[in-house]
Amino acid sequence: MKEISVSELKQWQDEGKEFQLIDVREPFEYEMSNLGGENIPLANVLLEKDKISKDIPVVMQCRSGARSAAALNQLEQSGYTNVYNLTGGILAWAAEIDPELSVY
Repeated sequence: MKEISVSELKQWQDEGKEFQLIDVREPFEYEMSNLGGENIPLANVLLEKDKISKDIPVVMQCRSGARSAAALNQLEQSGYTNVYNLTGGILAWAAEIDPELSVY
């Protein structure tokens, strides 16, 4: 499993690198706080995989990194080779990048 740290993701954003961010948390969690990614809950990842790019890097993100790792494994089993797990999820983002971000 390929992983990306929150500092690496921030660098991608700052550089304007093309990538897709998928937030696999539930809609109510996404509404509380998010990093601007597309919300596709874990249970729907395979059902909605047509929304997930195969041509650019895709970063899977959740609260702590566990659900996004599960989503990544599902996608890799479906032939995706361009997916990364955001290590530590939104909790790590709040701790290291944006301490004002609401987390639960």
